[in-house]
Amino acid sequence: MTAPDLSELALTRSHRDLRLDTLVRLRWLAIVGQSAAVAGVHFGLGFSLPFGWCFSVIAVSAWLNIALRIRFPLSHRLKDGPATALLGFDIVQLAALLFLTGGLQNPFAILFLAPVMISATALPPQRTLLLGLLAIVLATVIGRYHLPLPWAGDERPVLPPFYQLGNWVALVLGLAFTGIYAWRVAKEARDLSDALAATELVLAREQHLSQLDGLAAAAAHELGTPLGTIALVARELTRLAPPEGEMAEDIALLREQVERCRGILTKLSSLQDEDAGPLGQLTLRLLIEEAAGPQRPFGVPFEITMAGEKPEPVCRRNPGMIYGLGNIVDNAVDFASATVSITAEWTQSQVVLTIADDGPGFPPDVLMRAGDPYLSRGAGENRAGGGLGLGLFIAKTLLERSGAIMEFSNRPLPASGAVIRIAWPRDAFEAGLPTDGATKPDVSALNEAG
Repeated sequence: MTAPDLSELALTRSHRDLRLDTLVRLRWLAIVGQSAAVAGVHFGLGFSLPFGWCFSVIAVSAWLNIALRIRFPLSHRLKDGPATALLGFDIVQLAALLFLTGGLQNPFAILFLAPVMISATALPPQRTLLLGLLAIVLATVIGRYHLPLPWAGDERPVLPPFYQLGNWVALVLGLAFTGIYAWRVAKEARDLSDALAATELVLAREQHLSQLDGLAAAAAHELGTPLGTIALVARELTRLAPPEGEMAEDIALLREQVERCRGILTKLSSLQDEDAGPLGQLTLRLLIEEAAGPQRPFGVPFEITMAGEKPEPVCRRNPGMIYGLGNIVDNAVDFASATVSITAEWTQSQVVLTIADDGPGFPPDVLMRAGDPYLSRGAGENRAGGGLGLGLFIAKTLLERSGAIMEFSNRPLPASGAVIRIAWPRDAFEAGLPTDGATKPDVSALNEAG
């Protein structure tokens, strides 16, 4: 089973645009905090500071917020450029306020981290780096040039240069650490969200295919009436035409084909039944064949081993399960040097599938995170090119939905190759099967048909 084309999904993966309302609300919070701090220091503590200039700088932010509210709706989303400009404005405004109130000696200088952290969670790394550099440059300037720190009395304390340098270094390190940390956490959340969306897309497509049986049954129902009319006319023609005439053979052929069509429509109609017979149930062997069959044309032989006591496990046809196993087999074929082995084992309590190849195996860094989204083993030897790193993640997600537990490992030395073990509780594997002795799949008949 070939994977769907997810290139469009990959092209549309991007950083989520920031809502303007989010930045406006955060700026109002900053305006309230700045106003309270300035007013508290000036009136509450009685410290001398350029009160008018400070509130003029704060008023610029307030007027910008009001203008944005008037110009844009609350739901407006900002592209990377405008969002970077607004966050850059916040950094410049904070720098101007700190210039008026002591520069880096002011303990509120740590607020330089806020715009950079917001950028790291929502904007591309290049934009965050640009804002971080802007903050560092402005912090360097106000560290050297600034008005005195507001203080009581005539003798204002002057902090030692080394202490101010330490503040600058701490601020720079804080910008770097919090920016990288916030970006990494947000990236993992975005990757997981995108990969889950891709999994939902794959599952929706597979479920769509599984629903075609219902469409076929509906078509069979609709075609029944005109086919009955054709059969009736054919009988009338048989009665009216001479038995040895030129049209006798054509009429006989017509009736034969009508009966054949009736048989086909009867099979199609049965697909909508709750018990779909061999089409709705799969033995473990047939499940393996459904997953491995599409990969056989690539020239890599399969070694399939079945080990367990009778009866063989049977499951309902599950598009997600078939697709997940097909993805794992496809991955094994990509990396196999000579062969792919599939071992099926079962007991009364468990069903286990082990899929192994004789390729290079999982690299150590990949093995530790196998099954994570956007993590690829690399390009296969038998087929060129690499994927998006979603194959194992999608397979793991779909199979775990069916109740399976997956384990990833490499073959023990001196052998080489990757090993993926998939284990179901037998009750979960056989969930949804009829319990009234309904007909099980005829393995021999289906193998002969295949």
